[in-house]
Formats: sequence, C-alpha cells, structure tokens
Amino acid sequence: MKDRNLSVEPNPVVAAMTPYVGAPPDPLIDLKLDSNESAYPLQPMAAESAGWEPNRYMRTAALEQRIAGRYRVGSDRVLVTAGSDDAIERAMRAVCRPGRRAMLTAPAYEVLERYARLAGAELVYVPWWSGDFPVADACRAANEDTAVVVLVSPNNPTGAVVSRDALIELADRLPRALVLLDHAYVEYADPAYDLTETALERPNVLVLRTFSKAWSSAGLRVGYALGDPRVLGWLRTLGQPYPVAAPSVLLVSRLLDSPMQPPASRISRVRAERERLAAVLTDLGAETLPSHANFVLARVGDGAWVRRALVSLGIGVRAFPGRPGLEEYVRITVPEDDAASDRLERALRTVMAPRALLFDMDGVLADESRSYREAIRRTAASYGVEVTTAEIALAKAEGGTNNDWELTRRLLAERGKEPPIDEVVSRFELIYQGSGTTPGLWQGEGLLADRAWLLRQAARRPLGVVTGRPLRDARRFLELHGIGDCFAAVVAMEDAPPKPDPAPVRLALERLGVDSAWLVGDTPDDISAARAAGVLPVGCRAPGDAAVPEDALVRAGAACVLDSVTDLEVILP
Repeated sequence: MKDRNLSVEPNPVVAAMTPYVGAPPDPLIDLKLDSNESAYPLQPMAAESAGWEPNRYMRTAALEQRIAGRYRVGSDRVLVTAGSDDAIERAMRAVCRPGRRAMLTAPAYEVLERYARLAGAELVYVPWWSGDFPVADACRAANEDTAVVVLVSPNNPTGAVVSRDALIELADRLPRALVLLDHAYVEYADPAYDLTETALERPNVLVLRTFSKAWSSAGLRVGYALGDPRVLGWLRTLGQPYPVAAPSVLLVSRLLDSPMQPPASRISRVRAERERLAAVLTDLGAETLPSHANFVLARVGDGAWVRRALVSLGIGVRAFPGRPGLEEYVRITVPEDDAASDRLERALRTVMAPRALLFDMDGVLADESRSYREAIRRTAASYGVEVTTAEIALAKAEGGTNNDWELTRRLLAERGKEPPIDEVVSRFELIYQGSGTTPGLWQGEGLLADRAWLLRQAARRPLGVVTGRPLRDARRFLELHGIGDCFAAVVAMEDAPPKPDPAPVRLALERLGVDSAWLVGDTPDDISAARAAGVLPVGCRAPGDAAVPEDALVRAGAACVLDSVTDLEVILP
C-alpha cells in the first residue's frame, strides 16, 4: 500500500505519552517474578470452559449478583469490569476533566497516572512510602478542584497499607472528592486491612477488587468495583457494553463456587515467604519496606543492574528505570514454593554478594589474538585453506568452540578438508609451542589484567581460572606473567568436559569451597557454562573481536559485556 501523509492530529496528551506495555517475553527467564502474578494456575475444576456460546454476548449481571451476595449488598452496588484497570480508567473519566485535580501517592501504580492524564486532570502527589497513609498531608494538598484521591492498599510498589481510621478520616474530610481504594492485593494483607465494608459505608468511596492476583486468574482479566449505585452508574455509562469475555465470566463464577478460594494455606505461605525474602535482602545489605502484598520492594543500589543480573540467571524481577525515586529499587514477587524461593535466594546472594570470581583465560586474562587464534589461522593455511581472524572470532561467537583444535578442524571441514584430529593437533601444537629453531606463538601472549588489579580482587574474595587450555599452557602463562599466586584454583582442559558444559565451573566452585561466584568470559560457551552452574555470567570483549556483535554474548545470557576485564571493578558489590 502506498504511504500517505496522515493529517489527523491526536489529542496532545496522547501524543506526549507512550503505550503502557508489560515486559516482553524473555527467553532467558523461566522464573517470572516481575508482574505479581500467582504461580499457581486455576484449579482443574475451574479451568473447564464448557457451557458458553461463542455466538452470544455475555452479560455480567449474574456474576455481579454472586459478588454482591458475598458482601451482602445489592447488585446495583457491584460492577464487573475487564480487570481493575478498566474500572480505574472509567473512574478517572467519570470525575476528572481539565481544571480538576487527581491526587496520587508517590510512588504508586503507574497506570493510575496515565488514566488521570488522559482524563485531563492535573496531577498532585502525596509522598507515601511506609506507615499509615498521611491523611493530613493529603488534606493540605487538596482544594475544591480535587476530583479524586487514589489509595492503593496494599500499595504497588511499596506494599504499604491504609488503616480503617485513615480511610474514614480522608473520606469525611474530602466529601467532594471520589476516594478510589484499589484493593488488588488485599487478600495478602492481614484481614484487618480489608476495608471493603468500611468503603461501602461512605458514598464517596469506590473500592476496586480483582481476580488477577490471589485468585490466580490474571489471564482472565476480571475485576469489579463496589460502591454507591450512583457512582457505579457513571462507570456503567462509560464502559463497553460487554467488557468481559464469556469464558472469563464463567470461569470466575466457578471460582466463586469454592468457599476456600483463594486457599488460606497458599495465602499463609505467601506471607511466610514474604518475610523470608525480606530477611534475605536485608542480610545482603538491601533496604526493604514492610510489605502487605505478594511482593517486596527493596533498595539495592542500581535497580536496573540487579534486574539484568537476575535475568541472566533466569529470574525476572521488576526494575523502575526512568521512575524518579525508584531507580535504586527492584520489586520482587514472592515465590510460592520452596524450590523457587531457594533458587531466588541463591541468585540474590550470587548477584549481590559473590563469594568468588572466576575468569576464563583466553580473551579475558590472556591476549591470545596473536597466539591461539593465529595458530588456528596458520594450521588451516598448512592445508591450503585461508581463514581470517574475523572468521575465527565469529565462529567462537557461535558457541560450541571451546577447544581450538576442534574449531580448527571444523573450519577446515567447512571448506572441504577433513584431516584426522590427531594430525590437526600435531600441526597446531608445533605452531603454538614452537620448535628448537622456531619460537612458539605462546611467547606473543599479553596480560589483560595486571598483577596489582588481581591482587586487589583476591584480597576481597578468592579467584579462580576456568579455561579450555591444557593445564601446562595455563600454568605457564600464569607464572610467566607473575600472577600464578593470585589464583586459588585453576581448572583446565584435563579436569572436566569443556564449556559450555557447566562441569568445569562447578569444579572451580568446589575447589574454592564456595557456593556463589561471577565468571567473566568472552564467548557464548563461557556464558552458557556459567548460567548452567548458577554462576553470574559477565561477558568481556576479547582483543580482536571487533567484528563480533555484542549481542552474541547478551543472547547467551551475559548480564553485561565489558570492554576490559578490569572494568569489572565498577559493577562488583
């Protein structure tokens, strides 16, 4: 289709905003703790969706009656919505407009701010990180133009809760403002903080609930609002005529058939694991806020870095880049089983308090661009095959190339030459080791991390080498450059299967007597081996690898990619 100029102009508020989207799926993550979803799927009895007709619109009146019965109110006081976000948007549009104010807490759930802006409201913020909601501060910030005051309790992302007395005082002192009480996470709090009944006693309080969190039904997108029939009438006017899909309505109805949903035992487990997670983070030096939700907010320094590092270990958590005041924090959903909790704790200790540092040798400690890589090139040339240094670098970036003898043979095979491996090894070693009349290429290797830097690191935690070199070559390099005493363990070719097998990394941990470490490597094999061993993988560009895209290491799972191994000091805790 031919491109044409668009003459339609958007609302300036919309033009200034970007879409709100969740984190895209990351193939590295298999433990998702960034969206506060429940880890448990729907019960089998509730997951059946028979009994609905796809050719018919689904009305929500029957579900609203079911919910009303649970709270002993009329069904005109209940409105089922497409998740509580739908109710938030309708409420903002119902009472906000240009010239009126929306009062939010700082920090708070970012969708609230988006919908208030889209409704044209001026935003006013009340700081609230912990403790009870500061009613006096809110009332001082309010005026006759205040249209809505939003309370998220437990608050997202802090986990703080509003007391009954604070809610009553706020509603009574600001009778002309709609008090929007978002109770999405309230099932995880102490029952005393469930203020639904209190909210229903005040006509200017609208309470929002959801089946997304404790009810393990985030994918169904079903929430509901409870409040004065007149307020709900405004929301009904603003909503879609059939906002919730039939399967979602029926599945939620079946959830309500079970009086034990959400299971009390699971809620108790979340509360216990929440305390465990907070204790682990505190032990690691993080500052945690008291949480009454299914997550913990922790001040960890560089939140974006901690998130990236955990992703490299397969765990997704929430960071807040670009959110003023939250850049140093991560929010972690509480795992709901022992195995996940144990894994998270190990990963946090690895990222925030590694007990050792491991280094690949070639390309990290040793500049072998004129030795091993040149030996590959010359060995191939001895068979009449031209291989460039750039091709060698790209081959290493593909992975499965930790053994340079095997890599040489593979490059030859790709060009139609298939000599026996023993012959390739013999030619390679003659070139690398040298002979009586010809110096070996090993003599041209340079050191990429000086002794003083290594000693500084060794004074803080033990260091180890995990290399695909033969032990003789590895020891010779270390001694030649005067750094052998810096390393408490050296794992070489003879000791374990080659990377990307995690065995050599695990052996290094065993020899050092530690259970957590970082490993710096220059190839995807290094990164894969570290990840499989539960060690934090840090990428490093080898000299001469300018042709290799950085994302080769990132795709393999590197937490970051350094230009030099000595840059590691900047990110070490």
